[in-house]
Amino acid sequence: MTFSGPSERYDVIVVGMGPAGASAAYELSLRGLSVLAFDKQTHPRYKVCGGGLSARIANILPADFPCIVEESVHRVQFTYGAQESFLIQSPEPIAYMVMRQDFDQWLVGKARQAGTIVHEDETVLEVHNLEEEVEVVTKQGRYRSRVVIGADGVMSMVAQQCFPGRSLMKIPALESEVHGEPLHVFQKTPTALISLSAAKKGYGWIFPKREGLSLGVGEFVKGTKRPKQSFRDFVGHEPLLAGLNIPAPLGYPIPIASARAYRKGHAWAGRLVQGRTMLVGDAGHLVDPLLGEGIYYAVRSGQLAAKSVTDMLSNPVNYGLSDYERLVDHEFGAEFRVAGRLGKIIYGLPRSVHRWAGRQFPDAYQRVLNRYCEMLQGKETYQSIRKRILRRLHWPFE
Repeated sequence: MTFSGPSERYDVIVVGMGPAGASAAYELSLRGLSVLAFDKQTHPRYKVCGGGLSARIANILPADFPCIVEESVHRVQFTYGAQESFLIQSPEPIAYMVMRQDFDQWLVGKARQAGTIVHEDETVLEVHNLEEEVEVVTKQGRYRSRVVIGADGVMSMVAQQCFPGRSLMKIPALESEVHGEPLHVFQKTPTALISLSAAKKGYGWIFPKREGLSLGVGEFVKGTKRPKQSFRDFVGHEPLLAGLNIPAPLGYPIPIASARAYRKGHAWAGRLVQGRTMLVGDAGHLVDPLLGEGIYYAVRSGQLAAKSVTDMLSNPVNYGLSDYERLVDHEFGAEFRVAGRLGKIIYGLPRSVHRWAGRQFPDAYQRVLNRYCEMLQGKETYQSIRKRILRRLHWPFE
């Protein structure tokens, strides 16, 4: 493969146009920068994903976000076995359900409208950090920019080439979708289910969509056999799935944040900035280590990256791309540290302990679950929930 040389230069090149990349491109274009974005596929494209968004995401998305929402969920049911169940209800949405192909296409459209040049069906093969620029090579040509943002997902080529030795945890997940069935009870009154009995070291979910259900299992342990067995057990034993014709699931890794990387004084494993390249979203392992929520952090990390790039390019004396790492750690670091600790407790305890605690202390369990749903709404944080739990443990008879 030979080229006469780079013929196109931009302020920023974005590799990957999922939620993180499209959000970064949109914000950068709004700020007046020249942005070229690549995606190896053509939108709309199917994406294996439950499609559940915490309600707080509405605070950081364009105002017309409701146009692609499949369902607004006001009810979340938490289960720990056939008999143990806690229902959380709220007059305000707790979560929004979307189909990923529609959500991603909408975000790409926003970026295009703002001025981003999008090259779809063009795979990036190489990324080279130069002294003052970054060179990006595809089958179609060579391009140069002042900054490259890697938003190319969990198997990020940008991370592999520009962040050597970067190895963080990925948890296995399986997901399936049910379409064409009679209207399910969770669709009639939009309800999401989170089941801790579906997996030994993880959880199962059922999410309502306009045309059916998304369901799956995530295991916070290594190995390939366990999630398959967990999915079979979940489908076979969950009463709310009885009688449904459930297609074989598709697997995908969830790149959760490393708890060690978020300890105070510890740098990110592999970092998020290397030279003039940056990582956002799944490529940067910016995923909640407790429940695997990634889309909120993908969108927000894209926005934080856009701010850092804009500041650096407009005022390189006072700003650098490393500011992005500080912004991310400020917004996500403490949250992910607490989420990681809670995950070790929740997934480390046998399921029998959860059942016992729910039976013995139903009011306390309900309060904790209420707080979690309020966190999804943006009213609480992992840090505030942890403080409440510690106060209760310290003064159990208050």
